[in-house]
Amino acid sequence: MDELMDILKELKPDVDFENEKGLIDNAVLDSFDIVELINRLKETFDIDITPAEIIPENFNSAESLWAMVEKLQ
Repeated sequence: MDELMDILKELKPDVDFENEKGLIDNAVLDSFDIVELINRLKETFDIDITPAEIIPENFNSAESLWAMVEKLQ
């Protein structure tokens, strides 16, 4: 989870990822951020993120992102 938080903080340093629960719903992350995030997650965790996983529920919070990473590992 620490590596994920580092990636998120590099992507958007001004966001409180520990408490934000609406990264997609509140437009904290835009489409370019999502593409960058997917690429970083693939590289860092050696996972394949398919289009089926690219849904708001998996990207709305750090916790949901981490759950997706763990499921795909």
